[in-house]
Parts: sequence; C-alpha cells; structure tokens
Amino acid sequence: MTGSSRGGRAFCDDSSVCGRKYGKLKKGEEDDLGGYNSDNFIRKSNACKIDLESESSLSPLSKSPWSSHMNASHAPSGAGDQNSSCNILVGSLIREEGHVYSLAATNDLLYTGSDSKNIRVWKNQREFCAFKANSGLVKAIVIAGEKILTGHQDGKIRVWKVSRKNDSQHKRTATLPTLRNYIKCSMKPSNYVEVKRNRNMLWIKHYDAISCLCITNDHTLIYSASWDRTFKVWRASNYKCLESVAAHDDAVNALVLDSNGLVFTGSADGTVKIWRRELQGKGTKHFFSQTLLKQECAVTALTLNTDGSFLYAGSSDGLVNYWEQKDTLTQGGILRGHKLAVLCLSTAGNLVFSGSADMGICVWRRSTNEHICVSVLTSHTGPVKCLAVEKDPEAKAGERSWILYSGSLDKSVKMWKVSEQAPVTVQNPQAPRMSVDAYPGGSVSRLSSMRKMGSRRY
Repeated sequence: MTGSSRGGRAFCDDSSVCGRKYGKLKKGEEDDLGGYNSDNFIRKSNACKIDLESESSLSPLSKSPWSSHMNASHAPSGAGDQNSSCNILVGSLIREEGHVYSLAATNDLLYTGSDSKNIRVWKNQREFCAFKANSGLVKAIVIAGEKILTGHQDGKIRVWKVSRKNDSQHKRTATLPTLRNYIKCSMKPSNYVEVKRNRNMLWIKHYDAISCLCITNDHTLIYSASWDRTFKVWRASNYKCLESVAAHDDAVNALVLDSNGLVFTGSADGTVKIWRRELQGKGTKHFFSQTLLKQECAVTALTLNTDGSFLYAGSSDGLVNYWEQKDTLTQGGILRGHKLAVLCLSTAGNLVFSGSADMGICVWRRSTNEHICVSVLTSHTGPVKCLAVEKDPEAKAGERSWILYSGSLDKSVKMWKVSEQAPVTVQNPQAPRMSVDAYPGGSVSRLSSMRKMGSRRY
C-alpha cells in the first residue's frame, strides 16, 4: 500500500480487475448502522462477480477520517475489450465515522457530504481539499459554476465560492436566509406563519431539514425543498427569498426542475405534484398544475433525464414510476428491481440508476418502448443514499460510458464505470419484493435499521 499524510490521500493500487477480489480497509469493519456488517452479509455483483472480504494488510491512514483504494483502471492485455463493456467497480472511499448523505460531481471533482461538518473534495481519486460548515449532516450539494450550495439538517443553505487564485480554497459567502433578509422580514408581523401548534416562524426560513437543492439552468433561481412540507425559491444574485410554497401534507423528499418552468415535487404524503413557475415583477409565483401520482407509499426520489423527456419517481415500496413527455406527461410504466425503498435516482444518456435500502444499485437501459435492467451493482453493505454521475474521461471513441459515484450509510463512496453497451446480466429483475421480516439472514439489529429506512422522510 502506498499512502501519504493529510496533504494528499492516495488510493491503494490493487491489481484486481473485473472478477478478482479486493477487500475493505478497516480492520474488523463492524458498522454501528444497526448491525450492517460485510462479514455477515457478503453479496456478489451480477455484472462482475465482485466480492468483499477482509484484508488485514490494508488499514486506514492514521491522520485521516477517510481512507481509499481502487481497482486497476486499465485491464491487463487481452482483457480490455471485455471490461470496456462491463459495469465494474473502480474504487472506494471509506470513512471511519458517520454516513454519506450527499454527492456532487463536476469535471474531475467529487464533493462528498456526510454527518460531519466537513465537505470533502476529491480529484483524480485523491483528496483534493475540504471545507467546514457550522452544522453537521450535509443533506444536499449542488454545484453552480464557481459556487457550491449545501443544504443542511438545521434548515439552512450555505453558499461557498471557489477562490480564483487557489481552486483548493472554498470561502463561505452567504448563509440563507441572510441576516439582512431575516432582520428586514422580522419587522412585519404578517411575515410570521404558524409552523406548529403555538409556534410561529418567519416564512423565509425552513424550520426542518433541507432534503434537496436545485438551481435553474441559467443559475438565476435556487430551489430548496424541506421536511417542513414547503419548497422555497431564492434569487441567486442576492440570495433573497422570493417565495415559499406550502406544497404537501408531509415532508417534501425530492424536487426537480425542467427547462420549461415546471417544478416537480415528491413527498412523504405519497404524491408527485407539478407546479408552474411564472415571473411576476421582480419575484416569482408558482401555481399548482396537477397531481401526477397519488399512492400510500412515500415518494422518496425524483429525477429527469437530460432532455426532460422522462420523469422518474422512486418510492418507499421499492418501485420506480416513470412518465414520458410527449404533448403531455403520460404514464410510461413501473420499474420493479428493488426489494426495499428506493432512496436515490440519477440518469445519464440512456441509462437510469436507482439506489435502494436493499443495498443495491439497479442499472436500467432505456430503449424505444421499454426499460431493461442491465445489471445490479452490489458492493455496498448499507443502504445506498445518494448518486452522482459524470462522463467517463477515458471513454473510447464511440463508447458511451459513465463514471457513477454511490454514497451509502455503510460509510463509503464507491466509484463505478458503467457503459450503455454493457451486456444484460440480470435474469429476473422483476422478482417479487420481500418484506423486511423476510429478508435473508436478517438479525434483529439489521431488521431494525431497515425499518428505519422505511420512514416517510428521506
């Protein structure tokens, strides 16, 4: 193993390729996540047969809460063609304490947010830099040019700016709502709304955790969704809160924007709603358009494909509903690939990725009239909480491949190479979903943790 001090965390080169074994870094690796333990729950990837096993020779770097390792990025001679079309695990980042809740990728940088106060930045599979917030548990990260937006458990949005002189330095430039906006609004009694019985707060402030952040394509408006049942709209130029929309009867778990001024929200009340944005003077006004989905199970994740022609909604029952945009949004079907709640969704090209509390990531390939489950990525030993994807910089000419990052409550971030040309390796992705009590090898502690993932807030 090769490593370094805090200034440059290095990946441990492991010559394993698709089909070979590699192990975790932490000695013993006994999670405090309700009994999730790789020794008790070893799984194999349908795509590449990747196993997890303990290797005492690998250990975390002494001065870092993170340690990392990776598979060989290039296959040995003669195996390149096979691996280029296979969905394979490239590497992992493992944290000693806390769980990974948010990811964002841009160019060659990966931002990771956890339940610590640090947002870490990775470049070329090495830790590049880190910056610290005043609040732990980073629920969402959005990258908008030189600005980084982070949403937190305390209901605040923090804005960071990358230094032009030193791109490894991040300076906090604002906290939303801003102090100026807060003081100005507090002068008027009409700006206070009842959020709970006998409790009033200013309408510009989220009083519960922020679940997700979005920004418009022109970077002029910021959207924040919260467990307080609202979503709020902020002007990006001065960070003023323009509007607060009481959107649902329960926590808003997900929000996405399209290029035509439509806002889609998914909630723990089991609905997906569409809102229409209109500009009014210097502000905005959102009007309810329709309820796209109404069900008993909580809606946990939303995503749009690149051109906005498909909308996907993950639910706590493990299903992914999708709609196709033609003249109007029409129900396209249901993807059945998970046994427990879908916690995150992402798209790239003709691929759709769904991460779940069952610890797997389904890779779906969209064709003209159907979605095919190409493979299930199964190296995590805890619920998959967040996904981020970017183009593969090493893709060959004509090859449509991507780098997928997955963050999990097993305290790790894994890096996968996925290809649209990958062969189908899943025989029966529509297998019946099992209840928590029927989960194989389920101990009392593990089942308790899985039930927590069935909470209506995500």
